[in-house]
Amino acid sequence: MNIIYHHRTQGRHVEGVHIRGIVHALRELGHQVTVISFPGADPEHEPAVQVNAKRGRLGSAIARLPGVLFEILELGYNLVTLLRLSAAIRRLRPQLIYERYSLFLFATVWLARRHGIPLVLEINDSALVQRVRPLRLKKLARRIESWCLRHATGLVFISNYFRDHAEVAYGALAPSVISPNAANLSRFDPDKFDRTRLRAEHGLEGRVVCGHIGVFAHWHGVDGFVEAIAARLSEAPELALVFVGDGRTLPAVRELVAQRGLSDRVLLPGRVPHDEIAGWIACMDYAVLPDSNQYGSPMKLFELMAMGVAVVAPDYAPVAEVIEDGNTGWLFPRGETALCVQRVLDLAAHEDERRRIGRAARDYIVRERQWRNNAEQLLTLVPAGGQS
Repeated sequence: MNIIYHHRTQGRHVEGVHIRGIVHALRELGHQVTVISFPGADPEHEPAVQVNAKRGRLGSAIARLPGVLFEILELGYNLVTLLRLSAAIRRLRPQLIYERYSLFLFATVWLARRHGIPLVLEINDSALVQRVRPLRLKKLARRIESWCLRHATGLVFISNYFRDHAEVAYGALAPSVISPNAANLSRFDPDKFDRTRLRAEHGLEGRVVCGHIGVFAHWHGVDGFVEAIAARLSEAPELALVFVGDGRTLPAVRELVAQRGLSDRVLLPGRVPHDEIAGWIACMDYAVLPDSNQYGSPMKLFELMAMGVAVVAPDYAPVAEVIEDGNTGWLFPRGETALCVQRVLDLAAHEDERRRIGRAARDYIVRERQWRNNAEQLLTLVPAGGQS
């Protein structure tokens, strides 16, 4: 099948991982995929962290605009989409268009319907949920979103919560599947790493290591977790914490660690290239996700589990769809940081449980949550014969 993958993101960080995962999986299934990106974005190639800062300058400049002006430009991007996709449709004659849905973007749905091409929308964002950037033209965004979700050929939601929320707000939607994130097992394979050497390189010999991968943002709860557990690390003298990533709350966490004299117990390497993430996970015995949100499917959850590293995580519905408490990970009541800390401290003394559940977590990813699984799911939404 000839497929166009269209997106309006800069294709960096987690977005780029997801785009590459789906595109490569579709190609492995024998399909031809052409990616049409935001001008300047190149999600198919994974730049180093220092190079990332030089790319996507247009997108970064636009993202800093005031709210209403930014949203007006998002609306204006429909004209760009009409011109670029119309030319691509004439040139490529696709049998499917797959789009990573963006707010205010309706041109793809209109074009697909006009040309009789099946269109599947992947829903990672919505006018219905709390967003990092406040939404000013909310009523207009919801009207456009309602039309798109009802007139696409099919929808891919990252969680049941997300789909249920949309159905309550918009009524009957296009046919849909639930497809959480996934992991690339060729990259996230614990057998490929010399765990002893890596732990020695990072000064973690003889430690029980609990880790975290992700952005240091308030809604991820890393700062609150580190503050809470810092006062109790003496209860588990063998435990070390490794928190990889950066973001708004990282300076405060660094300051706290320095003030408490915990630099030998809490490693904060900052952001690292995605191709180095698996090496850091290989150093971990288990992991922690201090907080999440009602609708999201945290990418790092799947990559940790693929490496045989089970996760202590909050019991939000999308997380609980992936983690079975006591089988493929450990759940705690969301918002209860003290219970999260207690579980992390308790597990430091239970090597057999960490290993058993870590193996079960990887087995689950191998069975059900490779990118190939996601690609096969989305293709079930395409009508036989490839025409809508």
